[in-house]
Amino acid sequence: RLPVPKLEDTITRYLNAQKPLLNDDEFRKTEELAHAFEKGIGRELHEQLVAQDNQNKHTSYITGPWFDMYLKAREPVVLNFNAFMSFNPDPKSEYNDQLIRATNMTVSAIRFMKTFRAGYLEPEVFHLNPEKSDTELFKKIIRFVPSSISWFGAYMVNAYPLDMSQYFRLFNSTRLPKLNKDELYTDEKAKHLLVLRNGNFYVFDVIDRDGNMLKPSEIQAHLKYILSDNSPAPAFPLGYLTSENRDTWALLRKNLLENGNEEALQKVDSAMFCLSLDDFPIKDFVHLSHTMLHGDAANRWYDKSFNLIIAKDGTAGINFEHSWGDGVAVLRFQNEVFKDSTTSPAISPQSQPASVNSSRAVQKLDFKLNDALKAGITKAKQKFDATVESLSLNLIQFQEGGKELLKQKKVSPDAVAQLAFQMAFLRQYDQTVATYESCSTAAFKHGRTETIRPASVHTKKCSEAFVKELSKHSTEELQSLIVECSKYHGRLTKEAAMGQGFDRHLFSLRYLALSKGLALPEFYQDQAYARLNHNIISTSTLVSPAVQLGGFGPVVSDGFGVGYQVQDDWIGCNVSSYPARNGKEFLQCIYKSLEDIFNVLKGKKIGS
Repeated sequence: RLPVPKLEDTITRYLNAQKPLLNDDEFRKTEELAHAFEKGIGRELHEQLVAQDNQNKHTSYITGPWFDMYLKAREPVVLNFNAFMSFNPDPKSEYNDQLIRATNMTVSAIRFMKTFRAGYLEPEVFHLNPEKSDTELFKKIIRFVPSSISWFGAYMVNAYPLDMSQYFRLFNSTRLPKLNKDELYTDEKAKHLLVLRNGNFYVFDVIDRDGNMLKPSEIQAHLKYILSDNSPAPAFPLGYLTSENRDTWALLRKNLLENGNEEALQKVDSAMFCLSLDDFPIKDFVHLSHTMLHGDAANRWYDKSFNLIIAKDGTAGINFEHSWGDGVAVLRFQNEVFKDSTTSPAISPQSQPASVNSSRAVQKLDFKLNDALKAGITKAKQKFDATVESLSLNLIQFQEGGKELLKQKKVSPDAVAQLAFQMAFLRQYDQTVATYESCSTAAFKHGRTETIRPASVHTKKCSEAFVKELSKHSTEELQSLIVECSKYHGRLTKEAAMGQGFDRHLFSLRYLALSKGLALPEFYQDQAYARLNHNIISTSTLVSPAVQLGGFGPVVSDGFGVGYQVQDDWIGCNVSSYPARNGKEFLQCIYKSLEDIFNVLKGKKIGS
């Protein structure tokens, strides 16, 4: 179970995270408020939280508050919450044809779903010592241990089973807009797939009456039929509504239902997933990021648990809604679909589609729109287009080293990437700001995420040495500053992964106070608390053989969204920003910071 941290630990960690962001006077004030909270109302709330947690052993203390945080948010899901991960191309280039890849990936996704529902999907396990635990022998032995204690057997060999309670929401699931708080809807009985192309909606069954998957050649035939349909794009594409403010969309949805669209919407909401087929090839990585992060809202349904997007040239990616689950569940799905569709493809370039009557099997959905709905779609489109217009996406690949070299030098690759972001922001804006790094707590029952706070007194000191006081420090001194940052970051990461951060704990205490109708404690009214939670640099990382790159929008209008990956011999960064910040320049500063850090680690003298 996810532990509730000790209150005193949380306050200490909170103050450590505040230290680099405040001047001495501000820090003293924040420290006073924090200690008063710890002795007073905070203690009471903490005890209530612990008591509540003890009564709800089937779940974790963060589950309710975290779902609420997502589902009560009224901002559009696209760009604010949805993230994307794009697939690597199929190693066999002739398989990157749009129809072939769409068929193979759809078949692999259905195979994954059937394996999962039948209870045959291999458990997700984090192996700290794979030589010992990731073996056939261990799997054989653990299989015979009763499940109530099998996790203990795994712990003995440093293998940590991860929570998989989110997986069922991958399929047949949608986030439904409701006034004040959305709902998650899942209908596991539905057998059809939703396909969007050119703003038109199509559905067809991919599972037959006996629960078996349709033949791949039939799925291929239906997708070919959709790809060759030359119906014009709708004048009022419905997809735009899912890019709206959630209350606005909730009211428009009510109107849609009352206007005779209940059956069509039911098809959309219950579909296994949404396959979006785009009619253009991908030009470059920036175009890829724009396409997968938002694309053309006419050809997306952002409320589905995920959209599998396949461009004209077979480039594929996933855009996923975030309330139901986190990156680890989507990544497992993505890894399996990539592996299965590339190593055991259902069809080949030589395969012929089945000769079936697709015009009968495939249903094109028609929506009845009144003037209010047409006006709603037009307005949603204007807003969406304006927001997308103001979004910048920029990328770099640092080719001068990566994980291998950093491990040789005994520093944490993640710590170095995060240090480079701190250094870059200092170089560009001459300040240290609230920074967020996401860390999975899936090692616990119903765990979600915890925040790592990468901006510390150590990164501040090191960044200032590199950016402002280079001439005052020897290469050895700079090296030891980097090592110091790496050790501290490693400690923060370990604490967060073990459920020992401070963010979720403080979030839950605040949630508890408000749910009990109490006045918001003074601690939470501190401007420093608000500033720490205004995450100007929001970061998330993943590395996988299936994923080419990932990204998300900035979480605040004056922020950066940084998706990054540290590979064996290179480091990639994908940065999103709005006009308040210059993402291109930030990336140049990140590049310079990485260059400096690597040169210092190699023992070279660097110039300012």
